[in-house]
Amino acid sequence: MLLSTLRLPTFLLLLVWLPFVGFAGVIKGTVSGANQQGLAFANVAVRGSATSTGSNEQGEFQLRLPAGQYELVFQYVGYRPLIQPVRVQGGDTAVTVNVTLQPESYNLGEVLVKSTDRDPAYAIIQQAQQWRAYHRREVAAYRARVYIKSLGRINDTPEKIMGLFKLGPDIKKGIFYLSESLSDISFAQPNVVKERMISSRVSGDSRGISFNRASAARNLGFYENLIKPGFSERGFVSPIASNAMLFYKYELVGSTPQGGVTVHKIRVTPRRRTDPVFSGFIYIVDESWRIHSVDLNLDKDAQIDYVDVLHIAQQYAPAPGNPNVWLIQSQQIRADLSGMGFKGSGYITAVLSNYANVVATYPTPPVARTAPPVVAEGKDEAPLGQETAAQIRKRKPDLRGLSAQVRKQVKKTERDSLKNDPFAQMPRGQVQLVEKGVNERDSAYWDQVRPVPLTAEEKKDYAVKDSTEVIRASRPYQDSLDRKRNEFEPINLILGGYTYQNSFKKQSVTVLPLSRILQYNTVEGGVLNAQAVFRQRTDDRRYFTITPTLRYGFSSKELNPSLEASWQLHPAKAKRIALTAGRTIENFDRNSQLTPAINSVYTLLANRNYAKLYRRDGAELSYFTEPVNGLNLSVSASYFDRRELFNTTTELLRDVPGRAFTPNLPVSEELANPGFGRSQVLTLGLSLDFKPGQRYISRPDGKFNLGSKWPTFTVQGRTAVAGALGADVRYTLLQAGVRDNFSLGLLGTSSYRVNVGSFVGRQRGVQFMDYRHFSGNQTILAGSFNNFQLLDYYRFSTNNSYVEGHYDHHFNGFFLNNIPLLRKLKWQEVATVNYLTTAQAGHYLELGVGIEHIVKVLRVDFYTALQSGEKLGTGVRVGMGF
Repeated sequence: MLLSTLRLPTFLLLLVWLPFVGFAGVIKGTVSGANQQGLAFANVAVRGSATSTGSNEQGEFQLRLPAGQYELVFQYVGYRPLIQPVRVQGGDTAVTVNVTLQPESYNLGEVLVKSTDRDPAYAIIQQAQQWRAYHRREVAAYRARVYIKSLGRINDTPEKIMGLFKLGPDIKKGIFYLSESLSDISFAQPNVVKERMISSRVSGDSRGISFNRASAARNLGFYENLIKPGFSERGFVSPIASNAMLFYKYELVGSTPQGGVTVHKIRVTPRRRTDPVFSGFIYIVDESWRIHSVDLNLDKDAQIDYVDVLHIAQQYAPAPGNPNVWLIQSQQIRADLSGMGFKGSGYITAVLSNYANVVATYPTPPVARTAPPVVAEGKDEAPLGQETAAQIRKRKPDLRGLSAQVRKQVKKTERDSLKNDPFAQMPRGQVQLVEKGVNERDSAYWDQVRPVPLTAEEKKDYAVKDSTEVIRASRPYQDSLDRKRNEFEPINLILGGYTYQNSFKKQSVTVLPLSRILQYNTVEGGVLNAQAVFRQRTDDRRYFTITPTLRYGFSSKELNPSLEASWQLHPAKAKRIALTAGRTIENFDRNSQLTPAINSVYTLLANRNYAKLYRRDGAELSYFTEPVNGLNLSVSASYFDRRELFNTTTELLRDVPGRAFTPNLPVSEELANPGFGRSQVLTLGLSLDFKPGQRYISRPDGKFNLGSKWPTFTVQGRTAVAGALGADVRYTLLQAGVRDNFSLGLLGTSSYRVNVGSFVGRQRGVQFMDYRHFSGNQTILAGSFNNFQLLDYYRFSTNNSYVEGHYDHHFNGFFLNNIPLLRKLKWQEVATVNYLTTAQAGHYLELGVGIEHIVKVLRVDFYTALQSGEKLGTGVRVGMGF
């Protein structure tokens, strides 16, 4: 009994202390360089495990580990790795470890370089090129945890944007965006990445969800020939691409042993400043010829808009338990930015850890083919740097069966993971899942899980913005900002329209720009097109818009009122309903690129009344949804009473002798007299767009499509039903099409669009506005470069069969970047082919070449038109070309 009494306090004591025996402790400290300055984004890993972290911009790091003895490996590109033993105590204790890394001492050792020999770096790079295909696919699958932090700051602001627009009251110097995210990812060859975001935090927005995405980091894989980072239209050649030696010069700085392997430091420089390449250093592991790390830069010569300098750093390390497979540990992108009077900087850092289920393509790497030794004078065997390119090619690894082995391992991984793989529940095509509640974690949670500590600046930003969020969301504060935002500036109304906001109520009213309000045409004369868009958002991210319009023609003396409304029915899914009702003045081709502004200028100044108009009274109801991923469905029903209109004025500002206004009737080769008097039509429409393999992100605030390797297929049908509601028109138009964008590497990007269609069955009372029109252009101003540019607006409109095709190729500066005087202008070349065939058109063809990005926003093209092989004419077109 006494024994039991004595044991009870001991037992209770054990109950109290038992939870703390294995409780995690915190290791924190600073990673500094030889100058005692903190090393930003240094890598800190636990030796022999999958746990790692990184330092922040000030070199500070933290790592939470269970109690025990560890060895920490501190690494920084260009510095000698340091292994530091450390003991972590239980009970949530903190251990401070401050380390100083020394610059790595790289030496050329036994490598002999003669003036007539190429640098030894070329031999190393050639080996890396030969092994590139293997290392790109040496891992069939893996899982990992990814922490990403993104920050953007404004360092300087102009008084006015482009000297015209005042800055908003919420645009200030300092951090404007700071977010963190923690995700689990699953990777499988060839490039299937699935991600589940665990937690997210956005500074100053408790409901905000970070747009960080782990799969985006794979766009910077230097084992690819061409790197497409997303911030530039053209790609950049990897230093170990198969054709890299055409673009780079290499210099072996030296070699050093690291962790049982020899690492070569190679300086890479562009052969020509105009080439789309990096400069800096790439580190290659001897014998395996894999990337150890990269430290590369892009500057203004890279032709990236608004970017002065962009720095990319990556660190690789062996996978846990498999030294033959290396995986990325960390990646940083830092940039200095400037444009339109703004100056700023930012970075994105990603730390990958907790690697698991790493499946190697081969248990051991494939064997390189052997080659006879190369003997140099006075030596038993020549060093690597003395081998010729032909001799190194003989040592190329035997990669036969690599693709088949990758597929085999991926399929095996998929079979093994069906039962316990949380990613297996993600639908096909879903690359990232962000569920509700990821933004509900408090600061204590982030202090526990954050692998990269916050800097003093970031701590202050979180503290200030989070503590003032309630104030900033309050009505008095929002109203004070709105008073500043809503100040009327005439330049806004002239160029882009004017918007009045009530941020607290989530309401806005937008008035169209002056070019849309004031118009002129020969049917109505001067036109006052008073239109405003009212938009109401809801707390769950739905919205509806109402657009009333009062259009008055001063010559026709006719008032035309109408109303448009649309509702977003679901907070996250694409479900919209729209209604148009009232009286409107329409162009016979509703999709015409002839804008009211262009027509007004040509009518008043050149006696060219290109717009042909009719009146329409009635209503249209439409519904849009995405029932399954990649499939968009749109249905509509409409009834309209159409009336023919006539010219009512001949007034103009400049009279061109011998040129008179034409009647308000389109000129068509298929229909001699498009006049129709009056016509009623009841139509039903159906449109299906399908993009197979559509990849997408699911978030609480919506679904975001990312594209697919497949094109988009379209099927459309429109039928007019005669007899109901007095409708006197009957026809059925069936159409199908395909469109896509694709890359041709350094040659640029292409896009195409092909449509075929035909009116089928019996027709009755079909009027010219019911025809299939092909948007042409007869002015020097191009409303859009995606359509015909020399074709008359209505010349080949048809109610029979047709085939229409458009192809554009953007060279993205492939040629002009090689011309020194033009390279600084950042102009880019473009080529166009437009094709049409109908019964009347025969084979109509337009060929165009042009320059875009002129002063960043303009495009100028020269076109030639041919019909059935005979030249019709030429012309220049000017428009917007970003």
